[in-house]
Amino acid sequence: MSEKILIAGGTGLLGTRLSEMLIDSGYEVAHLSRTPDKYARYKTFKWDVQKGYIDENAIRYADYIINLAGTSVSGEKWTAARKKEILNSRILSTNLLCHYLEKSTHHVKGFLASSAVGIYGNSGDRLMMEESTYGSDFLAEVCKHWEDASWQVHHLGIRTVIFRIGIVLSNKGGALPQIAKPIKMMAGSPLGSGKQYMSWIHIDDLCRLCIKAIEDRQMQGVYNAVAPNPATNEQLTRNLAKVMQRPMVFPNVPAFGLKLMLGEMSEIVLNSSRVSATKVLQTGFTFEYNELQEALESLYDKNS
Repeated sequence: MSEKILIAGGTGLLGTRLSEMLIDSGYEVAHLSRTPDKYARYKTFKWDVQKGYIDENAIRYADYIINLAGTSVSGEKWTAARKKEILNSRILSTNLLCHYLEKSTHHVKGFLASSAVGIYGNSGDRLMMEESTYGSDFLAEVCKHWEDASWQVHHLGIRTVIFRIGIVLSNKGGALPQIAKPIKMMAGSPLGSGKQYMSWIHIDDLCRLCIKAIEDRQMQGVYNAVAPNPATNEQLTRNLAKVMQRPMVFPNVPAFGLKLMLGEMSEIVLNSSRVSATKVLQTGFTFEYNELQEALESLYDKNS
């Protein structure tokens, strides 16, 4: 009997790839969806976070639950309403899963939750470990509340793993295509000073790490989900230009311009985040993509 994985947020960038890799590894996969479709690629169960509802069959189905639900932090300016939506989409969905795990009969053996390296705030060039101090900006506050909500599942006696995820490298979505777009148009340039660190992870390594967390019963608590070699914004931009065989002809985009254009959301690209992968490496996990250039080469061929 193959084990059954229930994913909240299964149609997003990470959920889509993770679902594929779980199936390839012999698991059964189901998604939670506001609008279940019987013709969908995966079995889907209805949930409605706003109404506080989950089909209890979903909880009974699962051996493991992976929670990736949450409104994107990029895409729209951080108005007061947008910030509330970013926070609530994470907290309410996690609280709802926890509530149903508490009240339903189930056989869930493990709960995987997402957080982000944004919890450390703008940490300069200090190497941040899982026990390092937290930041105090908006994203750090979101992550703190998010992790507190996820940790409630641990208090129900269910093994809980929380991944603080760095920038996920994928050519299908997320940050990388946004960075690649101006480079493709011969207008690539580092952002701000370019010296700010960006802790990254190849999407396939992140999915493999999630599968390891399902299979390794020793894994519990918080782990930084980042590759072992963080890069500066300038290194990322230059490496990407090199892989795409495009020149870097423009000077850095000044920080004040980004703040003017993006408002508070400019923190995403201007904050420095140099995060340690030591704890994940100590579990015996091996990264397929340790170095930025090989990660980028796997996603962008020389003719892209």
